[in-house]
Amino acid sequence: MKAIVLEAAGKPLVLKEVEKPNLGPDEALVHIKAAALNRRDYWITIGKYAGIKYPSILGSDGAGIVAEIGSGVDQKWLNSEVIINPCHNWGPHEDYQNRDFTILGLPEDGTLAEYVKVKAEYLYPKPPLLSWEQAAALPLAGMTTYRAVFTKGKAQKGEKVLITGVGGGTGAFALQWAVAADCQVFVTSGSGEKIERARQIGACAGVNYKAQDWADQLKQLAGGFDVIIDSALGDGFEKLVDLANPGGRIVFFGGTAGNLPPLNGRKIFWKQLQILGTTMGSPEDFNSMLDFVNRHQIVPVVDEVFLLADADKAVHKMENSTQFGKIVLRNNDE
Repeated sequence: MKAIVLEAAGKPLVLKEVEKPNLGPDEALVHIKAAALNRRDYWITIGKYAGIKYPSILGSDGAGIVAEIGSGVDQKWLNSEVIINPCHNWGPHEDYQNRDFTILGLPEDGTLAEYVKVKAEYLYPKPPLLSWEQAAALPLAGMTTYRAVFTKGKAQKGEKVLITGVGGGTGAFALQWAVAADCQVFVTSGSGEKIERARQIGACAGVNYKAQDWADQLKQLAGGFDVIIDSALGDGFEKLVDLANPGGRIVFFGGTAGNLPPLNGRKIFWKQLQILGTTMGSPEDFNSMLDFVNRHQIVPVVDEVFLLADADKAVHKMENSTQFGKIVLRNNDE
């Protein structure tokens, strides 16, 4: 089969012929119709991720048709249209993942290939409304932000929600989830065009975080926020404490702008704030997300679709952060 292979850090991704996976008990072989990139894939390509091995077939997100099943797998899955839960070995605790938790695409070979092997427990029916490309965009970023907005942030109808850095895949999903839940959603971005796109999706308003007074602008627009979803940290995080309403929840799942800055703890305890870390999601989160998608007929935002053979070009687009929504790869034979 053909697959996109990373042979070393900093080297271009290449389309190569590799061996088709052999199935073990309880495993299924999925013929990938479309896959999607995450920021994780970019960090791996430049060698800035834990546990990298070479060669690697990257890709956590994928949708396709079950081509083969191993012993112990229910026959219902054969020839069915599926999406894959990329979070494996979560464990018994809803609040946190097991020590042996892994994400599809490293160390296991991922979805940037004609076929991928996964345990059948990670297969879910593809939402009927979605195209292959839209379905492939959903798993990792969708689940991460669903958990951030609802499981951790406990966003409710009518609450004011702030999403920082709305342009990427996670920001776009967080926006879609909160809008569908009838929250009042505000955003930040470094691009006026992306703020306008967010308004078209349902954001009340947005501000450019490059402005010195971005936090003051948000205060004037919204007064304060019940839930804040952040993936950057860095010095600006201090302002989020000021923007949070009493009883507010600040949820973060990334640190692209640095570490936590010094915070005034008195503001945190006096306002009864919760600062919550989260990452990825449990099987319950994934199942709840799919129910939410089907119930609200949510269509993921896809920025651009590349052919699988053009994976290296797709990663470079992600590097430049010009996208709004997800970058998707379509299998070359489709």
